[in-house]
Amino acid sequence: MSHLQCLTMATALILLQALSTVSSTILSRADRITRLPGQPRVGFQQYSGYVTIDDKKQRALFYYLAEAETKPISKPLVLWLNGGPGCSSLGVGAFSENGPFRPKGSVLVRNLHSWNQEANMLYLETPVGVGFSYATESSSYEGVNDKITAKDNLVFLQKWFLKFPQYLNRSLFITGESYAGHYVPQLAQLMIQYNKKHNLFNLKGIAIGNPVMEFATDFNSRAEYFWSHGLISDPTYKMFTSYCNYSRYVSEYYRGSVSSMCTKVMSQVSIETSRFVDKYDVTLDVCIPAVLSQSKVVNPQPQQVGETVDVCVEDETVNYLNRRDVQKALHARLVGTRKWTVCSNVLDYEVLDVEVPTINIVGSLVKAGVPVLVYSGDQDSVIPLTGSRTLVKRLAEELGLRTTVPYRVWFAGQQVGGWTQVYGNTLAFATVRGAAHEVPFSQPARALVLFKAFLGGRPLPEDF
Repeated sequence: MSHLQCLTMATALILLQALSTVSSTILSRADRITRLPGQPRVGFQQYSGYVTIDDKKQRALFYYLAEAETKPISKPLVLWLNGGPGCSSLGVGAFSENGPFRPKGSVLVRNLHSWNQEANMLYLETPVGVGFSYATESSSYEGVNDKITAKDNLVFLQKWFLKFPQYLNRSLFITGESYAGHYVPQLAQLMIQYNKKHNLFNLKGIAIGNPVMEFATDFNSRAEYFWSHGLISDPTYKMFTSYCNYSRYVSEYYRGSVSSMCTKVMSQVSIETSRFVDKYDVTLDVCIPAVLSQSKVVNPQPQQVGETVDVCVEDETVNYLNRRDVQKALHARLVGTRKWTVCSNVLDYEVLDVEVPTINIVGSLVKAGVPVLVYSGDQDSVIPLTGSRTLVKRLAEELGLRTTVPYRVWFAGQQVGGWTQVYGNTLAFATVRGAAHEVPFSQPARALVLFKAFLGGRPLPEDF
C-alpha cells in the first residue's frame, strides 16, 4: 500500500469516526447474522462476511464477530488468530475453542466459558486461501509468507473499521496461538509503525499461547519434554539431543533432504512416543477432533506407507460449516474449492519462515510499552512450556526487566490454574495446568480466568 493510499485510508477513518451510531449500523448491516442454524437464542449480536484487501486481484478475508454478551459498547475488541500456517480461526478458535458456540450434531450449544463474556471477539481466517477467505486468482495462494500475511492483516483491520467505525477508539487486543506466535507480533509491530503517522490503532496488549517464537529453542525443547514425561528412553533422549535434534529434522524435512541420521533418530522417537499418543496433549487418552490439528509447520508428520489410522470418526465443525444453510447464514461462499477445510489445502506458504525468530519483535513491543502475555498449556509437547519459559526469561534479562510477580501458582476457582511470573509491567508468562496446545479448548474455565486477568491488566489470582 502506497503512502498516499495509507493517507487516504487514515483520512477516511477519521471522517468515519464522526459518524453517528445510526450511520455505522447501516455500514455493517449487510454482515449481521440473523441467526445461525441450530443456534440457541442469545442476546448479543453476531456479524460475518468479507473484507476485500486487494480489489485488483480480488483477494478477500473472511471474519466472524461475536459481540460481548453484555454491555458490548464498554468492552474491548479482541482479534483472535489461529496458526498453521494456514488454519482457520473460525473453525478452530470460534467453533472449537473460545467462541460462543460449539457444533453438536445438527445444532449449536453454548460455550459456557466463551471469551465474548469479557470482550467483543473478532475471528479472522487468514491468510487468503484459508477457510472461506479467497482470491479469484490461484496464483495469490502461492509464495505467501509472514510479511505478506502481516500486511494483509493490517489492511484488513483498516478496512474493517470502515464497516465498524464504532470500534475505532476501543481498546484493541490481539491474541492467538501456535504459529500465531509469528502472526500476532508481526501485526502488532506494523500497527505501531502505522500509528506513528496516523494514530489509528488503540493497541493495549497481545497474548500468545504455546507460540512459535524462536525456532531452535521452541522445537528443541520437545526432547526434554518427551523424556521428562516418560515418552522416550534415556538412549533415545541422548540421540535426540546429540545427533539430530528436532529443529535440524524440521529444517531438513522442509528442504526435502532428511539425512540418514535424522531418519534413524526420528524413527526411534516415533516408535517410542507412539502414534497413538496425541502430541498436542500427551496425557489425553481419547481423540482430539481433527479440527484441532492446526499445526503444519511445527509438527510435520509425513504419512507412513500403509498407514490407515482414523484420527477421529466425526468432525462436528467441518460438517457444520459445510452445510449450505450455515454458509448462507454466515454470508460465506466457497471460491475455487468445493469444501471448507480447517487447514487450507490450496495455500502454498513459505514454511521456512518458521526459522525466522519473532522473539525480538516481542521485545520491541515490550519496549514500546505494549503488554505481552505468553501462556502455555503444560500438556503440549509440540511447543512445550519449557521453551516458551526460557525465551521469556531470556528476553526479560536482555531488556533489564526486574521480576514484579515472582514465580507462583495462580487459581481458577478452588483449584490451581497454573503457574505465573511477571517481569516489569509489560511482560508475563503463565502456564495453564492440564491444558493442551489449544488451551481454551482443553481448559476452558482456566483459560477464561487467564483471559479476564490479561484484559484487565491484573496479575492472575493468587488465592481463591
